[in-house]
Amino acid sequence: MLNVVLFQPEIPHNTGAIGRLCLATRARLHLIKPLGFSLDDKQLKRAGLDYWQEIEVRVWESWEALKAEIPAGAECWFIECQGEKTYWNADLRTEEIYLVFGPETRGIPASVMEMERCLRIPMEGTRSLNLATAAGIVMYEAVRQRSGGVGE
Repeated sequence: MLNVVLFQPEIPHNTGAIGRLCLATRARLHLIKPLGFSLDDKQLKRAGLDYWQEIEVRVWESWEALKAEIPAGAECWFIECQGEKTYWNADLRTEEIYLVFGPETRGIPASVMEMERCLRIPMEGTRSLNLATAAGIVMYEAVRQRSGGVGE
């Protein structure tokens, strides 16, 4: 199972767009509080369109609460610009994988991130990408590595 973790997301339309990506890739979406919006937010539902109720979403009180429930053998990858390894050089084929993305304005805190499990998306001319764009890039690399594509 592919799992996408948004650590304290701040912008509802990013979360809605990532939810649609999760539905398209058969991934589970995990949201770690505090959230910068309500799950009833119109922008969240607008970005998720009428798919929002079909998305498998779990909301967690803290990173520690989620981490305690991650099964043995599962792998967590932290997507941050500080990562030394590019996302395409990581083996994302583990049966249970968690892709962890930080809040839009500050990234994943050092207290949560495991640097040896940190991946980056190479960029030039900008310091960051939109959260939904970054999630889509890495999610579809995981799909490519795991199955050759969705629906094939």
